[in-house]
Amino acid sequence: MLGTWRWNVVFGIFGTVLTVAFSIGNNPITVMLLRSMYAFIAFFVLAYGVRAILAYILQPPAIVGELTEEEEGKGGQLDLQTPDESADLNEMLKSQLQAGGAVPNADAQNKDAAGFKPLSPPQLLSTKNTQPEELVKAIRHLTGE
Repeated sequence: MLGTWRWNVVFGIFGTVLTVAFSIGNNPITVMLLRSMYAFIAFFVLAYGVRAILAYILQPPAIVGELTEEEEGKGGQLDLQTPDESADLNEMLKSQLQAGGAVPNADAQNKDAAGFKPLSPPQLLSTKNTQPEELVKAIRHLTGE
């Protein structure tokens, strides 16, 4: 069930207060106290039903089907492993020993180095030797006048 018996007492007191509030002007004090006691008992018992219904509604959904022992641990841990590349590493070392310690792809690297051309961007023009009329034309062109 949801909660404790204290919720039932609070619910019973709430019923008592409601009964007293609605019957204080119409009934004598003895009738009012008797009816408020009955209201306390009724609301106290009614709270058990309300708590049972709330516990049923708020429970998490059950998992369909039972898990076997094999499936019980699956998904609980993440195990990352790198592939075994020791055979490839051994072949590379053997090829280096057979080639006399030279790097096996030295020829390919030399060909790539010969084909490499550094980037040569065009040089920027300076405005030191330009005429004032040309500068005015350039400014008017850039401003859209």
